[in-house]
Amino acid sequence: MLGVLRGKVACRGNPARGLEQGIRVLASRAFSSSAKQMTVRDALNSALDEEMSADPKVFLMGEEISKGLLEKYGPERVLDTPITEAGFAGIGVGAAYYGLRPVIEFMTFNFSMQAIDHIINSAAKSNYMSAGQISVPIVFRGPNGAAAGVGAQHSQCYAAWYGSIPGLKVLTPYSSEDARGLLKAAIRDPDPVVFLENELLYGESFPISAEALDSSFCLPIGKAKIEREGKDVTITAFSKMVGYALQAAEILAKDGISAEVINLRSIRPLDRATINASVRKTNRLVTLEEGFPQHGVGAEICASVLEDSFEYLDAAVERIAGADVPMPYAANLERMAVPQVEDIVRAAKRTCYRSTSLAATA
Repeated sequence: MLGVLRGKVACRGNPARGLEQGIRVLASRAFSSSAKQMTVRDALNSALDEEMSADPKVFLMGEEISKGLLEKYGPERVLDTPITEAGFAGIGVGAAYYGLRPVIEFMTFNFSMQAIDHIINSAAKSNYMSAGQISVPIVFRGPNGAAAGVGAQHSQCYAAWYGSIPGLKVLTPYSSEDARGLLKAAIRDPDPVVFLENELLYGESFPISAEALDSSFCLPIGKAKIEREGKDVTITAFSKMVGYALQAAEILAKDGISAEVINLRSIRPLDRATINASVRKTNRLVTLEEGFPQHGVGAEICASVLEDSFEYLDAAVERIAGADVPMPYAANLERMAVPQVEDIVRAAKRTCYRSTSLAATA
C-alpha cells in the first residue's frame, strides 16, 4: 500500500491512545514532577492574548475563533466570520497591506484551498513583486493533517504544499512551548506565515518552563530542536509525529540503538544545518511525516542530506510517510494509511542493519 515507502505513522481510530502516554512518559524524564503543565490549546490562546495586548495592530479573523478573546478584545479585533475562506483571507491580506497584523483562523487547513489564491498570489509574492515596498505581516493558522474519522476531504497535510512556495514561512509546532514561542514569532514576523497546528494535540499537556511562560518569550523561525540526542540514527519529524518518533526511540534504546530525534518546528525555512550535523554524527537518517510521500518534506530532507552529507551515510535513507492514497474513512483503513510507531522502529533497525520482524515491534 505504501509502495516504495516501507512504513506508515499516526494515532487514528482512538487519538487518545499511545501518543498521549508516550508524551507523558517522555516529558516526565525531561522535567521535574513539579514543572508546570500547559495544554497546546492554552499555549496558543495565551500567545494570541499576549500579542494582542502588546500590539493593537494584531487582530483575529476567521472560523473557530480562540476562546475568551472576543469577550476581552471586542468584535472590532476578534471577527468571527461565516465559512467564507476566500473572503476573509482576502480581507486579511488587504489589512496586512495597510500595516495591520491579522491572524486568519481556518477551521481546518483543508479549507485553506478555498483561499489559496490569496495566500500564495496575494500574500506570498507581494514583497518580491513590489521590490520590497509591500510587506505582508499575516498569519494563517489552524488544524493541519488528519484528525480522526473525517474522511479524505479533511485529512491532508499541507506542510509540503505551502513549504514549496517562495515568500511563505511554514511552522509546525509540536509541544506547548513550540506553540507559544512559534506563534509569537509568526505574529511578529514581517512576512506571511502558515502556522500548521494539529487537532489531536490541542488537548495534550506538556511541561513548560518559566522562560516559555514569560510574555517576551519567542522561538526563532527556521531553527529545529533536538528533542532527544543519539548516536546511531537520526529521525526527523514534525508536529504530532515527533511524539511517535520519541516513542520509537524509547523502544530502539531497549535494543541498544541510540536514536537522535529532531523536531523540525519549521518547514520553510528548513534547518538544514542541524539535520546535516546530526546525520554526520549518526551516519543514518529516517525521515517521518504523515503527508503524502511524493514531493514531501522527507524528500526535500533526503535531497539536502545527499547534497551536503552523502559521504557520511552508512545506509540508505529511509522515508516514512502516509500512504499515496486519499485518506480512508474507516478507522482500520485510516490507521493503515498513516505511519505508526512500529514502522519507525523497523525503518531505524534497517538503517542499522538489524533484522526486523514483520510482526508489530511496538
